[in-house]
Amino acid sequence: MPRTSSTAAAGPSWPRPPDGPGGITALAAGGLRDAADGATAARILDAGARTGRLTYLTRLAGRPGQPATWPAWVPGELIGALAGAGIAAPWQHQAEAADLAAAGQSVIMSTGTASGKSLGYLLPALTAVLTGGTVLYIAPTRALAADQVKLVRSLRLDRVRAAVVDGDTPWAERSRARAHANYLLTTPDMLHHALLPAHARWNGFFRRLRFVVVDECHTYRGVFGSHVAHVLRRLRRVAYHHSAAEPVFVLASATISEPARCGALLTGLDVRAVRSDGAPRAPLSFALWEPPLTGGHGDAGAPLRRAATTEAAELLAALVRGGVPALAFVRSRRGAEAVAQSARRQLADAGAAELADRVAAYRSGYLPEERRALEEALRSGAITGLAATTALELGVNVTGLDAVLMAGWPGTRAALWQQAGRAGRTGRDAVAVLIARDDPLDTYLVHHPSALLGTPVEATVLDPDNEYVLAPHLVAAAAELPLTARDLASFGITAAAPLAERMTADGLLRARGGRWFCTRQGLGLRTGLRGTGDWPVRIVERGTGRLVGTVDEPSAHFLAHDGAVYSHQGELYVVTRLDLDERIALVEAGDPGYGTIAREITSIEVAAELTRSEWGPATVCFGDVQVARQVVSYARRSAETGLVIGEEILDLPERRLQTKAVWWTVSATQRAALAAAGADLAGAAHAAEHAAIGLLPLVAACDRWDVGGVSADLHPATGRLTVFVYDGHAGGAGFAERGFAAAGTWLRATADAIADCECAAGCPSCVQSPKCGNGNNPLAKDDAVELLRCLLGGAPPPASAPPESRNAAD
Repeated sequence: MPRTSSTAAAGPSWPRPPDGPGGITALAAGGLRDAADGATAARILDAGARTGRLTYLTRLAGRPGQPATWPAWVPGELIGALAGAGIAAPWQHQAEAADLAAAGQSVIMSTGTASGKSLGYLLPALTAVLTGGTVLYIAPTRALAADQVKLVRSLRLDRVRAAVVDGDTPWAERSRARAHANYLLTTPDMLHHALLPAHARWNGFFRRLRFVVVDECHTYRGVFGSHVAHVLRRLRRVAYHHSAAEPVFVLASATISEPARCGALLTGLDVRAVRSDGAPRAPLSFALWEPPLTGGHGDAGAPLRRAATTEAAELLAALVRGGVPALAFVRSRRGAEAVAQSARRQLADAGAAELADRVAAYRSGYLPEERRALEEALRSGAITGLAATTALELGVNVTGLDAVLMAGWPGTRAALWQQAGRAGRTGRDAVAVLIARDDPLDTYLVHHPSALLGTPVEATVLDPDNEYVLAPHLVAAAAELPLTARDLASFGITAAAPLAERMTADGLLRARGGRWFCTRQGLGLRTGLRGTGDWPVRIVERGTGRLVGTVDEPSAHFLAHDGAVYSHQGELYVVTRLDLDERIALVEAGDPGYGTIAREITSIEVAAELTRSEWGPATVCFGDVQVARQVVSYARRSAETGLVIGEEILDLPERRLQTKAVWWTVSATQRAALAAAGADLAGAAHAAEHAAIGLLPLVAACDRWDVGGVSADLHPATGRLTVFVYDGHAGGAGFAERGFAAAGTWLRATADAIADCECAAGCPSCVQSPKCGNGNNPLAKDDAVELLRCLLGGAPPPASAPPESRNAAD
């Protein structure tokens, strides 16, 4: 029987319902909206319990709303428009945030999905527009911007002229927006590449800018978040240039730890946090689901587990057949298409062909009109089963869903509850199911539900002082307006001024009269928002010369090497030639029936140890490192079986990366004791390294592909058995530092994940890595557990969960 609970209590143990399938059925059906839908979901969960797939089930209690009154400063015209849209009064958190913003205080709302954060910023924003000001709304995705402009226009306020300017917007509409819009919606990329460089043409808009809304700001993390932080600082100085005043920032976020600090890091301003959620919440049945082993074997004889996408497709088809409106979140575009296609096929095979037409896929890469049509079909009920990537996760107002399936851990607890919160948005009871992928973190979570329900959501991790990120923004800012000492202070008191001096010496900036100007050489230092500096590599279709996309130069070694299968917006291409000197990769369209995984060899040197923690005779350290990496080969993996069907040698240059790392060592005495017990020390360290990388997202808001690792029985930099985990971006991204700060929690979870895995000698669910340059050899699963327990023997005791963990699912 899976562990179950009828409340959302924090902590590692929960009361069990009556044994037997009836207990599961009663718990699930009791929380759903009617007998038909409740019975459908309950049958699915009951079947999961019988087959061992359902590992945990809980019922998160609902709550009533806490209404407030309209602030006195809100115009009657706006109150009337909102009443016409069915909003009789704000909730308490909406009114509190609106009052702070109207008083000139930048504010961040960190409340749950479907809590109505939009009204919290619309009240001050639309009031400003109605009194002659302008508002800039920044969304992380085009879909969210499109949904928000529809919301603003639906209020039918004659004096509010809302317009979207993003990559989908034709030139004529951009010109019309520049001339007439007073409520402008855009993305960070568009602001960076188009609006700020051409700010003089937008003088009329920036001169009256009163509010900047930064929606779904918890998505701005790591290197991307650090870039966005500097884009917002550039926006502040441009607005000040045109109006001699800075706008007020209103940020909206999912529930995160330390929201005020997140807002301050992003904007460079003092930001007040509103965290008390006054919106009502429907009860939610939340389940953890582990696909079974298939009986087959993969690399090195490791057992294979049924794919999360296969399970999601079956569950989606069953929900649609039972009349339960459902959404399945899938991590990749190709996966979303595959889930939808499989669900449609299963419905047709079951004699429900008419229902097959009510299943669709939603992902980025569709034409704008295609995305809008799908969003409307989901709202209207024409589509009742949707497989989607995270393009639909962020704030798009989709109602009427009773079930959400998540095919794989979405990366953070904040994203998990953001996705789960899609269910029950109309107030009806709902169900959400997290389906584990064949991955160490997924496996750990479905067997340790306290890591989800007994732990607060993560703090956002970003590092605006990273000089590799900051440098191109100083150049961009100087090209927009000459830099002053005041500007440099806003970009970073400790990093910006000395960096500007070095950039001046390098000819990228020119100092004159206490100001810094961009040079012609500096204009060549361009950057996107997803990497660190340098010109990207262009992906070009060989036969037509069409630009398919771009990748940063380090990523090209992994994604666009000779022979790579490159995926872009759901289409597959085979790379025929990578020319790093010309920054171009030539590709041909086609699906060869396999995917490719690049393998690299890595070495690491410690440049400076910045801090350390003594764990008895063992140590955990954090500091600056230099990593040497070289992609040496790639493996072809069958799309049908997942097995490696061949490997090719590559001749690519070595790359050097200066970054941050966390590393840990055991003493010579500890190592000798492990060796005397017969441990394979190299295999143990290697296995622990892989698992630790897989579990780092548990404590740091990152993906395993954001970091790398190196391990050695005796490493020359330390003279000890050592495991390194480093940030994969120049200068660091804050992930390794977060790993150091939460090392005890992180490495205990790593040991538990390996020990709890049911495989005999290691598999993708515990110690095998899909990006290992050594072909996952050597690996010693059991010895890795002993090594980690030896390390943790001197670690500080684990801290108890803080009180806010009781609301982690908000």
